[in-house]
Amino acid sequence: MNTTYVCGHRNPDTDSIVSAMAYTRLMNALGDNGYVAARLGHLNDESAFLLQKFHFESPLFLHTVRTQVRDIDFDRPPLLGTRVPVSYAWEVLESKTDNHSAPIILEDGSLYGIITASSIANSDMASIQRPHIENVPVFNLLSALEGRILNENDDAFDALSGDVVLAMPMSGETLRGMKPGSIVLCGHQPDVVEKALALKASCVVLCQSDLGETYRGLTSDTCVIATPCDAYRAARLLYQSIPVSRLAQTQDLVCFHLDDFIDDVRETILQSRYRSYPVLDENNKVVGTLSRYHLLRPKRKRVVLVDHNEVGQSVPGLDQAEIVGIIDHHRLADVQTGYPTYMRNEPVGSTTTIVATMFQEHGLTPGESLAGLMAAAIISDTVMFKSPTATPRDRRIAERLARIAGIDLEELGREVFSAGQSAGKSARALLMTDFKEFHLADHKLGISQVTTMDAAPLLDRRAEFLEEMQKMEAEKGYDMVLLMITDVLREGTELLFLGDVEILKQAFAVRDVHDQHVFLKGVVSRKKQIVPALAILWG
Repeated sequence: MNTTYVCGHRNPDTDSIVSAMAYTRLMNALGDNGYVAARLGHLNDESAFLLQKFHFESPLFLHTVRTQVRDIDFDRPPLLGTRVPVSYAWEVLESKTDNHSAPIILEDGSLYGIITASSIANSDMASIQRPHIENVPVFNLLSALEGRILNENDDAFDALSGDVVLAMPMSGETLRGMKPGSIVLCGHQPDVVEKALALKASCVVLCQSDLGETYRGLTSDTCVIATPCDAYRAARLLYQSIPVSRLAQTQDLVCFHLDDFIDDVRETILQSRYRSYPVLDENNKVVGTLSRYHLLRPKRKRVVLVDHNEVGQSVPGLDQAEIVGIIDHHRLADVQTGYPTYMRNEPVGSTTTIVATMFQEHGLTPGESLAGLMAAAIISDTVMFKSPTATPRDRRIAERLARIAGIDLEELGREVFSAGQSAGKSARALLMTDFKEFHLADHKLGISQVTTMDAAPLLDRRAEFLEEMQKMEAEKGYDMVLLMITDVLREGTELLFLGDVEILKQAFAVRDVHDQHVFLKGVVSRKKQIVPALAILWG
């Protein structure tokens, strides 16, 4: 199932958080169970209070939607233990034509090394020049040869070593090259077996022979094995019975993690020569392999943007994501897509109002807790319907949601605007609680808004706020930094500012400006009153 992340803007306010959660509930209720609510920043005090009040968990913190290794359909070949025989590894590599290597793992699932078809072929060719095996586990030999040990049960053999001698019938001396410790392969040749036992060969392999019953239960220091393979095949399989760990590349390995970004992976692969690379999870356990061709058309993350349509306010990596929808109530900005996408932009006071309308259009009713949370989000974003962005529809929807939740809107409003400020919060934290960046012509503007029932305690900290605003101005290169302390009861905003005072006077037709502070009567909306006024002057 493809996951679709529903996320609001950075430094999210309550409307951003709740509209993402509500839209996710709506889509999942309609059968699209892959939708996940996300946030792009920490919850402010107001949002945290409301989520706790209505018993909701915080949405997922989404750091980026850049394409990662976990987003692509990488290969998941069998993972080989260090002790499996090379013959089995070869079967795995040959089972799929596009598998040129396989990860070798330790018992805990972590990466030990990589086995490749070429390393197996090189080892097989080397065995022609030096027909010898060293300390090969007997279990591996039996697995490769499909054989069985004929010795008496008390004869214990753990590993075998020695030069490999193919003692087949021929003119001249059949046992030429045999010596103590050799590994002898023969057919139905009792004389060869007896001489090999007398010489104390390390092992005798009976290939397609009827002598098995003759030597069953034999007590000897020589291991006697019967195999259905012919002598030539058995000889080749002997060399392929060594543990795969001996041929694995264990040094200078290049591997990737699920959270690695494809851009970085691509750069690394271009600088290396391997055909495939192990993929590790967050616990460094091997989960698969990826090759160059996996990077040709990587699968993008799917996102729905709510309460914004501006790249500068959205999730990092948006250019690499597939935007499947936009639900917003702001001006159209600079988000672009390379294909048609669902978009719903309406001139109402809250994105949550739009989502609540969509519930109605589909004949669905949110549960009591969700309805209460949605009503609170509308109250918050419309400043208890006093914002110029508020519409009669916002009020109707909020009242309907309040009835479903069984709550009083006026009481809820007092709770919402009392929860937004914490006496112990730093000036920087309060500034960043609801901060947005705007680009108007060639000007860069930062605006923070704090909504309260009583602006006086915040105004007493004016010096602290201006000091932090100066730091932000220097860090980000803003042409103007504004702090809106919006007083719900007074229906206006105490505005602290850094920047050209003449621009401010012209934009808001005020004269009484002192110490970088002015009260703007009737101004409660950042997007509909502050930004448009400055946009007119700055073009």
